[in-house]
Amino acid sequence: MPDIELPDGRVVQVIALRNGPMQAQVLTLGGIVQDLRHDKVAHPLVLGCANVADYLQGGLYVGALVGRCANRIAQGRAVVDGRHCHLDRNFRGRHCLHGGRDGSAVQIWQASDVQPDQVCLSLTLPDGHMGFPGRITMNAVIALRPDALHIGITATTDAPTPCNIVHHGYFNLDGSDDIDRHRLQVPAASYLPVDANLIPLGAPQPVAGTEFDFRQPRRLAGVSIDHNFCPPDGGGMRCVATLQGASGVRMDVHSDAPGLQVYDGAHFDGLAGLAGLEGRVHGPRAGLALETQAWPDAIGRAGYPDVILRPGQTYRRATDYRFTIP
Repeated sequence: MPDIELPDGRVVQVIALRNGPMQAQVLTLGGIVQDLRHDKVAHPLVLGCANVADYLQGGLYVGALVGRCANRIAQGRAVVDGRHCHLDRNFRGRHCLHGGRDGSAVQIWQASDVQPDQVCLSLTLPDGHMGFPGRITMNAVIALRPDALHIGITATTDAPTPCNIVHHGYFNLDGSDDIDRHRLQVPAASYLPVDANLIPLGAPQPVAGTEFDFRQPRRLAGVSIDHNFCPPDGGGMRCVATLQGASGVRMDVHSDAPGLQVYDGAHFDGLAGLAGLEGRVHGPRAGLALETQAWPDAIGRAGYPDVILRPGQTYRRATDYRFTIP
């Protein structure tokens, strides 16, 4: 497909993938999955921007690989092996979000080994980028199976650094205006309550008796959510969420990540909306993000899974979004 030039002059490759009934479009900008479809479904399964430049504005993070350290880091401060790091405060002017304003979601990744059903992408960020220590090299394989989207991520570094690289797709299985009629199941007995700035308050708390108890499938209508769930650690790939639309289309999310951020897309502009694919306009709650991740603000927090990647180690994360079509 033809390349696209951004307003700043950077060139974005558009890569078309197909495997059986599944097809996708992937951008080298941010490793974005711009479009995802199944031949038996008449609409996109993900939110995407028709104008690629919108991914740098209202469509920021939509469908992208976010990092080097996804989610929020309180006050943009981190101490890594005694090194005090002052990170970019791009969230409400106080906290670091998704690796800072110049994080991986707005970078041009390098594509290689492009095959009909998969592409390999790579990105290197220098030491000190957005305040983070260490030169980090990130690699991603975005692949289609006949019934799934697979995201496999690895990373290495030359100095200890926070690392949490996450696919930030928004899913709508019905092609509807919002996700209220979707049913969500998350087999997690605990979650992380947050403060007004969406920073975790402390240790995980039981979901029982709260609006965040999704251990049995529940409709999303009436639930405001941007929280990390703590699924049982299966030591490998396991199902961490199931989303089913009113249409009957179902998606099972399998991952080896220790956490799952569930976000209802409430921030999309309700007035102007976000210009999507095929003339769609995305307003608040147009799609649900299911981000397989390390826990937010984990640096230095006792009892949280470690997010520090060290020289000689390889960060590995795999997620499959598996679809069942009625």
